[in-house]
Amino acid sequence: MNVLIIGGSGGIGQALVKRFLAPECGATVYATYRGLKSVIDDLNAHWIQLDATSEQEVCELAKRIPSLDILINAVGVLHSPKRKPEKSVNEFSPDFFEQSLLTNVVPTIYLAKYFGNHLKSKRPTYFVSISAKIGSIKDNRVGGWISYRCSKAALNMAIKTISIEWKFKRPNCCVLAFHPGTTDTDLSKPYQRNVPAHKLFTPDHVAHCLQNILETLEPSDSGKFISYDGSEIPW
Repeated sequence: MNVLIIGGSGGIGQALVKRFLAPECGATVYATYRGLKSVIDDLNAHWIQLDATSEQEVCELAKRIPSLDILINAVGVLHSPKRKPEKSVNEFSPDFFEQSLLTNVVPTIYLAKYFGNHLKSKRPTYFVSISAKIGSIKDNRVGGWISYRCSKAALNMAIKTISIEWKFKRPNCCVLAFHPGTTDTDLSKPYQRNVPAHKLFTPDHVAHCLQNILETLEPSDSGKFISYDGSEIPW
């Protein structure tokens, strides 16, 4: 089994790499990093530096990777050193909004563009992007965080659109948006204070949940927005 983890040096990304490298999986894992390389050292782990927002780099990566069984995009941004999510629309910044779109949406579209043929197979394959429940328009009851919400809603639309196109071109590929819940990573650390302990998940727990989900879903489930507990989230 060949697995590609985009953003393999992040919290959830590293946990996924470890999960798929476990002896019971027997996978060959290709994992990308942008800045510092992960410390995970394994003969079946192949680390590649990548800026997932660069179309040229994604295109070049596709030329280096063989056919895949699973592709998971774990790249995302919620805040920057200079800006936090907006509490009010009055805090809106077009630069921060554009950065949110560039990081949270564009890589998934590039990956679909250049890795579609890698996932074309007679057996089930999986194309997954880590989204967030906060991107659900129906579930939005409190407002705020407008750049992050909009970018995740746009990601969800991209996933849904890709799933419809691939239903005919790659009928055995299951395309999913995945909500990991609040995970104890650098992305969520500034916002964990009011999260109940039982609702703050370790990256390994989230990776285990996603792995279990992929073992149960079929190509007929393509185009769904799935939570860590296996339930379906409304768009």
